[in-house]
Amino acid sequence: MPGLLLFTFLVGSLFVGAERPLDRATSCARSTCPGAPIVKVAASAPSSVWKFSRTQGAKDGESFAAITKTADTTQSDPDFAGLIVRCAPKGKIDVLVALIRPFPPRSHPKVTIAASGGGTLTVDASMAAAGAAVLLPDEVSAFAAGKWQTTPSLSVVVRESDSEIKGVVALNGLREAYHSLLANCGL
Repeated sequence: MPGLLLFTFLVGSLFVGAERPLDRATSCARSTCPGAPIVKVAASAPSSVWKFSRTQGAKDGESFAAITKTADTTQSDPDFAGLIVRCAPKGKIDVLVALIRPFPPRSHPKVTIAASGGGTLTVDASMAAAGAAVLLPDEVSAFAAGKWQTTPSLSVVVRESDSEIKGVVALNGLREAYHSLLANCGL
């Protein structure tokens, strides 16, 4: 379970961006944010839940929203935490791969994403949150907004130098979670 706790902390720190200090961000617990929905689908498996989070930004009144999905631990390396889709400045949506073991912050790993329904994409990525999250390029956000919403799962491989971290994330419930995220991005 230490990985799950680190993933929860990591998600909170990603909203404020790598350029802001982590200690200025505070995660918003559901009990303190009555409007923060948790999006669930009908299945009872833990992998069916996309968690909605809102984090206070560094500026007064500034907040950031994201949805997260933890990795399928039976099919993933222990250092693979999951997938994050977050609101970004200027109306953008960012997609990130969360890791337990960070890469160097200035790394530019190659990320290969294979959809279970077919199709593989390899992109050059950058690091966020002191190397514990891989920020995928803008072109990937279009997949989260469309094709991935009908894809059962993604297989992800992150390669940096001689290191490789693999993981699988179930995407069930993404459509509902994504629309919930969009409705909360500007708030």
